[in-house]
Amino acid sequence: MQNLVLFTSKDRDTILKARKGESKFGEHIQLIPNLTNIYDDIANLDVDFVLFGISEDIGVFANYGKTGTYKAWEATIKILLNIQSNSKTKAKRVLVLGHLDYSEKRTLTELKSTKKNVSKARTIVESIDKDVTHIISSIIKAGKTPIIIGGGHNNAYGNIKGTSLAYKEKINVVNFDAHTDFRAEEGRHSGNGFSYAYAEGFLKNYFIFGLHENYTSERIYKTLKKIKSINYNTYEAIEVRNELNFNTELENTLNFISEKNFGIEIDCDAIENIPSSAMSPSGFSVKQARQFINYFGQHKNVSYLHICEAAPTKKTATKVGKLITYLITDFIRAYGN
Repeated sequence: MQNLVLFTSKDRDTILKARKGESKFGEHIQLIPNLTNIYDDIANLDVDFVLFGISEDIGVFANYGKTGTYKAWEATIKILLNIQSNSKTKAKRVLVLGHLDYSEKRTLTELKSTKKNVSKARTIVESIDKDVTHIISSIIKAGKTPIIIGGGHNNAYGNIKGTSLAYKEKINVVNFDAHTDFRAEEGRHSGNGFSYAYAEGFLKNYFIFGLHENYTSERIYKTLKKIKSINYNTYEAIEVRNELNFNTELENTLNFISEKNFGIEIDCDAIENIPSSAMSPSGFSVKQARQFINYFGQHKNVSYLHICEAAPTKKTATKVGKLITYLITDFIRAYGN
C-alpha cells in the first residue's frame, strides 16, 4: 500500500524517553520490519490489537470544516510510547503498524473552500476510503482488533465497510458524537460516512450517543425517525435536563447494538473543550468518554475502536495526545473482561 508508512524501530527509538528503573510502553510493542501483505504479516503475530493512524483532514475540508485532524496520530504516538509498561497497559499485546499518510494530497486543504476544491477533496476521500477499508478488513480477517487514530470522521465509512467485508455481514456501530454524520450522499466527506455505509448495506443498527440538539437539522431528525435501525439520545436530555441517566443509556445502547459485531466510534467533538474540528465548550467530560469506552470495550462483539476529529495545535498536542492515550489504554484494559 503506497500510502501506508510503517512504524519502524528507528521511529520508536526517536520518540522513546527511556528512564532508569522504568519500563516504557514503547519498549514492548510489536513492529513489522517489512510489509508484504497485511493479513499474512499479522495473522500469526501473538498480539490482540493493531494500532494505526490516519494522517488526513481532507474529509473535514470536503465538509467545509476546520482542518488539523491530520496531526492527531503524531501527537498520540509520542505520548503513548512513553507511558509505563505494566500488567495494566499490556504493551506486548499491541502491534503498532504505522499510519496512512496523505501529506502530498492535503496541500489542497490550504486552498479556499471553493466548490471546485471541495469537489476535488471529495474524490480524494474516495481513495482514502479504499485504503482504510483494505487495512481494516485485513486486520479483522487476521483475527486482530484495529485501533484507529486520527483523521476526520469520514474514515468511519472505511472502518464499517472493512469490518463488514471481513465478517461477510452488516455490522452495528455506536457513535459517541455531537453530530449524526448521516448527511446527504453528496460526495464523500466527514459528515456522511455513516449514511454512505448504511445506503451501501454495510451498516445495520446505528446508535448516536449524546447528539447535540443545537447542531442537528430538522431534516436529520426526520430521517432518524423514519429509519428503525437508527437510534439516538441527546446530550441535553442526559446532562442538561436530566431526563435520561448516563449509565442507563449505556445499557440501553448496548442492547441496541450488541447482538452483532459492532464498532466503537469516538468523535472528540463530543468531549468538552478538546481541540477538534468542531470544538465545543459544552460536552461530555473526559471521565465520561473513558467510562464509555470501558463499558463497550468489555463486550465480546466489539470489533474496533476509532478515535477521530481531534485537531491538536503545537500548544495543545500534549493535551490531545494524553487524552487519546487514556482512551486507547482504557480500551485495551476493558477488552476481554
